[in-house]
Amino acid sequence: MGSVAELVAEVLADLGVGRAFGVVGSGNFHVTNALRTRGVPFVAARHEGGAASMADGYARLSGRPAVLSVHQGCGLTNAMTGIGEAAKSRTPLIVLAADTAGSAVQSNFRIDQDALVTSVGAVAERVHSASSAVADVTRAYRTAVEGRHTVVISLPLDVQAAPAPPYPSPIALDSSAGRPRSPSSSGYASPGSPAPASSAAPNAGPTLPSSPLPVRPAREAVLALAALLDAAQRPVFVAGRGARHAGPEIASLAAKSGALLATSAVANGLFRHEEFDLGISGGFSSPLTAELISDADLIIGWGCALNMWTMRHGSLIGAHAKVVQIDDDHAALGAHRPVDLGVLGDCQATALDLNEALPRTKPGYRTSQISDRLQQSRWWNDTPTPDLSTTTQIDPRVLSSALDSLLPAERVVAIDSGNFMGYPSAYLRVPDENGFCFTQAFQSIGLGLASGLGAALAQPTRLAVVGTGDGGFLMGISELETAVRLGIALVVVVYNDAGYGAEVHHFGDETDLGAVTFPDTDFAALARGYGATGVTVRGLDDLALVAEWLKQPTGVLVIDAKIASDGGAWWLAEAFKGH
Repeated sequence: MGSVAELVAEVLADLGVGRAFGVVGSGNFHVTNALRTRGVPFVAARHEGGAASMADGYARLSGRPAVLSVHQGCGLTNAMTGIGEAAKSRTPLIVLAADTAGSAVQSNFRIDQDALVTSVGAVAERVHSASSAVADVTRAYRTAVEGRHTVVISLPLDVQAAPAPPYPSPIALDSSAGRPRSPSSSGYASPGSPAPASSAAPNAGPTLPSSPLPVRPAREAVLALAALLDAAQRPVFVAGRGARHAGPEIASLAAKSGALLATSAVANGLFRHEEFDLGISGGFSSPLTAELISDADLIIGWGCALNMWTMRHGSLIGAHAKVVQIDDDHAALGAHRPVDLGVLGDCQATALDLNEALPRTKPGYRTSQISDRLQQSRWWNDTPTPDLSTTTQIDPRVLSSALDSLLPAERVVAIDSGNFMGYPSAYLRVPDENGFCFTQAFQSIGLGLASGLGAALAQPTRLAVVGTGDGGFLMGISELETAVRLGIALVVVVYNDAGYGAEVHHFGDETDLGAVTFPDTDFAALARGYGATGVTVRGLDDLALVAEWLKQPTGVLVIDAKIASDGGAWWLAEAFKGH
């Protein structure tokens, strides 16, 4: 073993990280090359912000933690929006950030990296010395994977260059990106039981005890919830990010208890093949989905915050409905709204225990009438809406519905932020929860293209589709070169309204909109300049060129969709209530 930089890479490779992303400068050159030589694939981005979003998208959908590698100071600051999104989304992401040496107090690169990282909700870690390097990196890895956190490891240049101590053959950890193992395999941990402490000596390889067991709910809580569920006539389950690993168990319980199934946006697709799947709960809900959730007499949130987005500021909760929240994080229970019952427990373990505790199987909300209605108008695609298209612009609903029919079913869809974002979210249906990448926790535009690249690498057998606005696409357009260079088959749909649509529609025509409207941009020409295929779409007939490309999808296709004004998307008013 040579330097500490090489040791850091060796430990992460042995622990089982997936891919690495970054922009290489002098400070992270050696550690990045060390990752590459140890078999960790590396994607060179064009901007650290893009690299951060790629790593975020990859980690969300691959089941493995990703690595982001950045230069000290400015490299880290460039990446902070993407790191903030990942941290708020509880993405298991490990950031290797070079740092100035302790003696370099006058360095232009010197900033308080720990304070910066902590300010956006990520966990600040550090390699303190050569002797502690293995323990430091292993601790950071476990925090990322088992605690579902974004962790930034600062690597001082003098420590990186120091000779590494001997490193014995390690025993790798389970790299399941924080996904709890099946409770049937190893039993359960008691609520609140601490994770096993690391037994690794400072110079030892990462030979650690097995990962902490999922938190089992208290028996009293299970019985109380079983009583509520048994008494309910119209129960609805809403599964969120924290329930993505527990889809089959929750679906089985729903079938026994007569519950309808919905998800938050980030868990979109989890119940896609279920007869009583409602799709997304919240601002993107179809009219039928919103109606059925509002009529529920019991709403159970599974690993779901039940926040203003998922519950439309509470308007989806009926006046007499009981609300239950299940989460393995005590602080999450009741954080966004009062609940009638909070259950501390892993969603998979809770669903299994609750299934056993229910005294009977009953139809509940699952009637033939509800099934028929869902078959007819479950999706926005099946909901009649007026066509706002003109001779030069296409209605975004008409566009999105047509694309849903054209694109292959095996797809992974990534969504940027903006007025447009509900159209691809609601209309472009995905095969399962690993087909949807929704980076909206920080509400930043410009992350869609890069997160879509990460999602594409995580799901290489599916066609990647990015939905973005013209403002967000221009903000992250440097990564279009990355996409072309990687040779990934990728469709980028630019909902082009020549402005920041959310602000245009929120503030209205009575104000000066000169700061948020722009001349129309020819994105098809820009795409061709980057080496991609560009198509301009003003009406349905123009989609013939898209259909032709889809016969043999190769490289990147950018669709410049000149969209008609919707007067403000249906979810926009809800979004601005939270500002």
